[in-house]
Amino acid sequence: MKISVIKYRGLWWALSGVLVLIGIIGMIISWQTLGAPLRPSLDFVGGTRLQLERDCQQTQNCAQPIELTTVREVVDAQGLPNSSIQIVGQNQQAVSIRTKALNGDQRTKLQTALSEKLGAFNPKKTQIDTVGPTLGQELFSKGLWALIVSFIGIVIYLSVRFQADYAVIAIVALFHDVLITAGFFSILGLVAGVEADSLFVVAILTITGFSVTDTVVIYDRIREILHEHPNDPIDKVVDDAVNQTLTRSLNTTLTVLLTLLSLFIFGGETLKNFALALIIGFTMGAYSSIFLASPLLALWRQRSSKSKPVESAESNVSSS
Repeated sequence: MKISVIKYRGLWWALSGVLVLIGIIGMIISWQTLGAPLRPSLDFVGGTRLQLERDCQQTQNCAQPIELTTVREVVDAQGLPNSSIQIVGQNQQAVSIRTKALNGDQRTKLQTALSEKLGAFNPKKTQIDTVGPTLGQELFSKGLWALIVSFIGIVIYLSVRFQADYAVIAIVALFHDVLITAGFFSILGLVAGVEADSLFVVAILTITGFSVTDTVVIYDRIREILHEHPNDPIDKVVDDAVNQTLTRSLNTTLTVLLTLLSLFIFGGETLKNFALALIIGFTMGAYSSIFLASPLLALWRQRSSKSKPVESAESNVSSS
């Protein structure tokens, strides 16, 4: 299979632009609605989260799905009017409530009031998490610093191994992957209540590493072809490099995606969002390495080579 990434680069860039724009719009709407570009989880904002599931082994306990309005009435009656409520689980028989930090008595009163309205809950499936606001802010700042340090490290590594323009274009591709992944999660946060937690930060860091690895493989091949055929047009060099590494890139990506898909389906609720973020990011990483970073490098090299004669001519005129 042979493709021409240069011939249709306008199409690839337009597709990337649309995906990034959708993501940015989603993050803007999320910021206006939720006060953050993504729906933050308990890990970052602090508070208490209760996830309660009905005991369906009791007769008629799960005859009807849980209604959001009923849960909202109970929560408001407990003096928790700004709580986030989601109906989750199979057949909508579970509820997830995120609210301000509650002590033991407050949690017990809330569970009792909900049980009276909704029916008995299964104690084995009850989940309660509490995070202080200070710890949440610390996790957020550390995650942000980890992302910044990783980007700086990538720039230094690529600048040393290749050249500065390789590094800059690779970072552009990384921002593309991160923005699309974050934008997708911002939309999910608005329409499905999906939250970005500390595992999401881990996923973003993993995505940057995977994307750079794929880009480095293509960059290596571009450098080798330029060394063997220095007079070939850069467009031809990039197309040849992409096609020679295409099978390897696709096989690697598909193998990883199959594993992540299994994790998404069978990994449980805790790992679903983590696996989903990796699926989106790895797919975008493979796409950007082939269809974004490589054509951008070709365009940059074309313009750089065209500017050199002009610069030399200007210097000759000034010296004369």
